[in-house]
Amino acid sequence: MSQGNEQAKPPILQVSSAQLPTRFGNFRISTYAVEGESEQPIVLSMGDLSSAMSPLVRIHSSCFTGDLLSSLRCDCGNQLHLAMSMIAEEGVGAVVYLHQEGRGIGLPEKIKAYGLQDEGLDTVDANLALGHKVDARDYSIGTEILHDLGLNRIRLLTNNPRKTKAVISSGVRVDEQIPVRPPANEYNEGYLETKRDRLGHSLP
Repeated sequence: MSQGNEQAKPPILQVSSAQLPTRFGNFRISTYAVEGESEQPIVLSMGDLSSAMSPLVRIHSSCFTGDLLSSLRCDCGNQLHLAMSMIAEEGVGAVVYLHQEGRGIGLPEKIKAYGLQDEGLDTVDANLALGHKVDARDYSIGTEILHDLGLNRIRLLTNNPRKTKAVISSGVRVDEQIPVRPPANEYNEGYLETKRDRLGHSLP
């Protein structure tokens, strides 16, 4: 799949919204319908987005193992929670949650990739060995949601320069790319090194 707005942007529609108290603070959860897509993106927002000149925003790709099962193989769940905490500290911002498991290859293929990583491949070579792109994610739906929210200027919570480029290409001004770096652990040190060295992520 392509970056940014290189593909035609699918129509989106917000279909539901409610308050969502969390351990980080009180957010509002909203779901979106996307034409031609079965999965529904989610937005967690806090505060009056229209009042902030450049609010904190994270575009987060789903990670069932990290976000829900607290896997230590990656930093995804901890990144999500750290982003929510940073937004809560400022009192305004949003998380756009996209269903793009395993950098866009889906959960079954991601688990196959884990098996190859258990045999010694890194996260990049495991995807390639399965016939997938290194990163098959497309951020066009996420950037369309930013426009729907009226967010033309943001500070983007990400370590991923590709994501920043996609957001800028969509016409949203990124005033600052703010790293989201939860502590590493013995199970994900190699994974994080690969993201830094082979994918260009801004990691120590």
